[in-house]
Amino acid sequence: MFTWSFWILAIWFVVNAIWMWFDLDNQSLLRTFAYINVVAVIWGFWAFYGATPVSGLNTWFQVLNWANVVLAALQFYFGYRQTSTHRTA
Repeated sequence: MFTWSFWILAIWFVVNAIWMWFDLDNQSLLRTFAYINVVAVIWGFWAFYGATPVSGLNTWFQVLNWANVVLAALQFYFGYRQTSTHRTA
């Protein structure tokens, strides 16, 4: 379970990060990805602490989990930020 969870989360992270950076203006998509990423973070930490660890992936799994936390925070920021269309001189 440890290994396949790592690889599924790693693939999700790469697809999620690439798609996010190429479509930063789509706030609805970013919010959706942020909430999916919260589920991925919960699953990642649950698998990391609940499954029997594989020593070669142990550190990378921890890095991946925290990178997903940062990515989710960025997605929430970009998804819920207010864009200013009114400028004053």
